[in-house]
Amino acid sequence: MVPAHGGREAEPVYRPILANRRGELEALSHLDPALAPLLAPVIDVSLLDSFTVDVLGRLPAGLLPAVDVSALPDAPETELAGWGVPLVPVIGLAESERRLVAHGAAARAHAQRALVRLRIGTDRAGPDEATAAVERIWRWTRLDPEQCDLLVDAADVCCRADVRMVEPRVRRLLDWARRHAWRSVAVAAGGMPPTLSRLPIDEPVRVDRWDWLLWQELADLGVGYGDYGVSPAARDAEQAGDRLPTMRYTTDGAWWVYRWSRRGGRGDERFADLCRTLVAAPHWPPAGAAYSWGDHEILRRARRIGGAGSTSTWAAWCTSHHLAHVLSTLHGPVREAQPEPWRPGQSLAGRPTRPNRGGAARRAG
Repeated sequence: MVPAHGGREAEPVYRPILANRRGELEALSHLDPALAPLLAPVIDVSLLDSFTVDVLGRLPAGLLPAVDVSALPDAPETELAGWGVPLVPVIGLAESERRLVAHGAAARAHAQRALVRLRIGTDRAGPDEATAAVERIWRWTRLDPEQCDLLVDAADVCCRADVRMVEPRVRRLLDWARRHAWRSVAVAAGGMPPTLSRLPIDEPVRVDRWDWLLWQELADLGVGYGDYGVSPAARDAEQAGDRLPTMRYTTDGAWWVYRWSRRGGRGDERFADLCRTLVAAPHWPPAGAAYSWGDHEILRRARRIGGAGSTSTWAAWCTSHHLAHVLSTLHGPVREAQPEPWRPGQSLAGRPTRPNRGGAARRAG
């Protein structure tokens, strides 16, 4: 990673969980190199292809992805140590012994660490069972707790009732997590509705970022932040077949969703109209703001430079803006000293990263 002030290593403040689709991977490949050390993406690999491995090998310097292959068969071609690209293996609580050994080899081959992903919807274990599961992970991977980051994955939280239901469960897991000397602890959730087809067309629609609100409810614990980008956590539930030009534009505490059919006719004219409407909106970045690659591409289409793109490119531009927006909200000034590794019995308070209280954190939800 790129050193921070005084030669210290910059610590990631954000763990987005992204699918290995062209749009999300393209957004990562265009990330500002100055932001790369602050981002620790988790890539869910649902289909193994040469494109995914190629893009992972061409990410900006300082960007080290964690890769989750739990959806793939336990086979030699899914052993991450053989992919030949720098990465961090993602380990689930129910992995086979064979895969745990392979993940341990991948961790030692690359970054000397792994990410343990605890999914609260499927890993229904009490404290003692969870401890037995992670001790099994450390035994078969031959990794120490200090070499493992913990990601508590709350899956979809799409309304205030979801937040109220999930928060105490996450708190209990974080209380359990204090028993162990994790390298870091973060909480991730998804807040985007699985389908947008019922939203109005030809007008911006506000959609609350309930995943962001959940994390703010946990801010007293000081855990790190993760989300699912601009996608729902239940990816197989995403709406298929809706070919309307669509943008999901991230702001403080909300997304603004644009589903566009206005002006009819050619798709590039419809999309140019969408982009002109977006860049004229109050939530478009103000003059002088640090624009992401995705913002630049949206602005070009508003000026009718380039074509309308596709669902993949729309996802790339929206994800690019989302990553930059979240990082700008979370990061704040670079600290002169980094916190010590978390030890058993230590309070979660003081671990990175607290919200930037001067801005979006007060207005979320």
